[in-house]
Amino acid sequence: MSLIHFSFSSAFFLGLMGLTFHRTHLLSALLCLEGMMLSLYLASSLWSLSLYLPTYSLLPILILAFSACEAATGLSLMIATTRAHGNDKLHNLNLLQC
Repeated sequence: MSLIHFSFSSAFFLGLMGLTFHRTHLLSALLCLEGMMLSLYLASSLWSLSLYLPTYSLLPILILAFSACEAATGLSLMIATTRAHGNDKLHNLNLLQC
């Protein structure tokens, strides 16, 4: 495994660990998801550059579009929960608690 592959996989797993262990605020969860998507975007763009095929160059653009949609949806949900509950803590989003 080269240094570039190791750095992208470690960035992805650091974002995943941040998402699983630091689940107090919705904004921190969204930032961890964005870090994971950024590492996936960079890894897929380097992968498409290493193959020298133009058909694989569409994958990073597709990942970037999904990342933008995920960020917009996450921020709108955070604004809605902040207006409804007064804060953005994730324990307020439990449906089993009334």
